[in-house]
Amino acid sequence: MKKISILGSTGSIGTQTLSVVRQHPDLFRVEAIAANCNDELLEAQINEFKPQLAVLYDEAAAKRLQKRYSGKTKIMAADAGLIIAATLPEIDTVVTSLMGFAGLRPTLAAIEAGKNIALANKETLVVAGELVMAKAQEKNVAILPVDSEHCAIFQCLQGNEREKIEKLLLTASGGPFRGQKTADLLNAGVADCLAHPTWSMGQKITIDSASLVNKGLEIIEAHWLYNMPYEKIQVVVHPQSILHSMVEYIDGTVMAQLGSTDMRLPIQYALTYPERINLQAKKLDFWNMPNLTFEKPDTQTFRGIDLAYNAGKIGGTMPCVLNAANEIAVDAFLHNKIKFLDIYNIIEEAMQSHQVDYAPTAETFFAVDEETRFFAKNLIK
Repeated sequence: MKKISILGSTGSIGTQTLSVVRQHPDLFRVEAIAANCNDELLEAQINEFKPQLAVLYDEAAAKRLQKRYSGKTKIMAADAGLIIAATLPEIDTVVTSLMGFAGLRPTLAAIEAGKNIALANKETLVVAGELVMAKAQEKNVAILPVDSEHCAIFQCLQGNEREKIEKLLLTASGGPFRGQKTADLLNAGVADCLAHPTWSMGQKITIDSASLVNKGLEIIEAHWLYNMPYEKIQVVVHPQSILHSMVEYIDGTVMAQLGSTDMRLPIQYALTYPERINLQAKKLDFWNMPNLTFEKPDTQTFRGIDLAYNAGKIGGTMPCVLNAANEIAVDAFLHNKIKFLDIYNIIEEAMQSHQVDYAPTAETFFAVDEETRFFAKNLIK
């Protein structure tokens, strides 16, 4: 039985991870769960899965739960609780699905403790990819991607030599605004952005999908996961979201992974690799398959891709700035403080103002993240 910790258990990936566990109670044991502030859902998860530890990052939410809960699960709060949830001796694998930069510190702690990582928190590699991958190699820890695109690439690489790769082809749905131009997006609202055509995800990642910043973050993530130069990473818009990504080899062969739009597929594969087990989920029906189409992304309208390429190629602390500025801008947009297209402007201004540190430590990243958030918030006032 594999013993797991789920950081971000009340979010989209976390709840779907628990759905996988629910289907295979003989294979998985949940030892720890952690969330931001949803104490009611976390309590329901405690009652169902009975972990030894549950964490609420928000201390007020943790106190509410501690006050009414009388079971055997230990309730903790804040960073200290997250670190313990990520490093319990019994755990084999940590599912890191906390939103944004918050996932970096506990992921590093889990790697230091020798835990395998099922990585759904792409920001960890965006911000500190070189540091994280070096530490994983030092500790002989596996980092297994949960993103549908990166799980697809991971599968397409099996049995093939990495030096024979011509390019990685990351697919993008194009989001709710595919085909629209800048003039069409001047008054795009939150509800418009959240109407994703193919995937059901959390609010932040759905906004990132609409801006294509999410695809930009995945480009940087791919660079570190597969040790691939940026020139060999290409984005292809595929509106049907059936083909999840591809790898082209030097002889022209292209390996592709297809599947339904169900995040439990990559979650389960990350938890069971190298084994495959049954999953009660919708299967593809090739007799009734819609036409599969592919397009070049419009990077002039959706500037998230080029901003990420630039940040990644500059390197050092610049991807950290990209991520922090985007997180502040998306939150402001969700609260109707800025317009959709302002997200790009805030990221760009933060990057232009930043003096890059090309030899950052872990603490450097935390400092740059804090500085960038302060800078970006001042642009919004």
